[in-house]
Amino acid sequence: MNPNSTLTIEYSYIFTGIILILAVACAFLWIKLVKAEKEKKVTETRFRQVEGQINSLQLETLESRLNPHLFKNILNSIQSHAYQTYFALDKLANVLDYILYESKNKFVTPKEEIEFALNLIEINKIKISPLFELKVKTKIDESEPLYGQSVLAPLISIDLIENAFKHADLQSEDSFISIIFEFKNNVFSLTVSNKISGKPPIKKDKGGIGSETLEQRLNIIYKGNFKLERFIEENVYIATLKIDLLEHKNKMLTAG
Repeated sequence: MNPNSTLTIEYSYIFTGIILILAVACAFLWIKLVKAEKEKKVTETRFRQVEGQINSLQLETLESRLNPHLFKNILNSIQSHAYQTYFALDKLANVLDYILYESKNKFVTPKEEIEFALNLIEINKIKISPLFELKVKTKIDESEPLYGQSVLAPLISIDLIENAFKHADLQSEDSFISIIFEFKNNVFSLTVSNKISGKPPIKKDKGGIGSETLEQRLNIIYKGNFKLERFIEENVYIATLKIDLLEHKNKMLTAG
């Protein structure tokens, strides 16, 4: 036999063996990759479940602190002006219904939340002088598809409204509070501004629960789909909250 032919056959065997080894190695790596991908998906699913449980527990803790705090503030408002108690109690009944029933739901409709906030404003009005300038505006597009859907966290508007009544000088002639609700392009917006009181604030041992819980709740529920700003401009304190409910809903559907 020709020596060159023998070498050619040997090289052929060697090359075939290398190809087989590479094929087996590739198949092994592919199986390991598929298995790793499955394990990754299982781990991600478990992580989302655990994260959801943690978020749920955090929200329950925050809301259990928030509701009694709100109720106490409302009763203090009513007690301060007995002659308006009947009117305030009528509004209080609506507020209590919302707190006891609707706020137990994970989400309410923007319509329900805005109606609740307007009742809360009416109760707070008993604190102020008849000459005090209180402006409340609603710019609502009721044709928006999410306006009547349960997509908004309940009691999300409390903190900004209560802070305005708490920190404004309610008896000053040039003082004011402005509250604007907007719902457009499926974005819920609340803008609250007030003239800052020249009087030093009364120090309390306990307080600020609403302010603490608001941002925590927003981060847990809406993550990157909200914008909360607080700033002072020419002695006017301004707070704005915007929540892109459509973007949040789309993310929830994708995640689900």
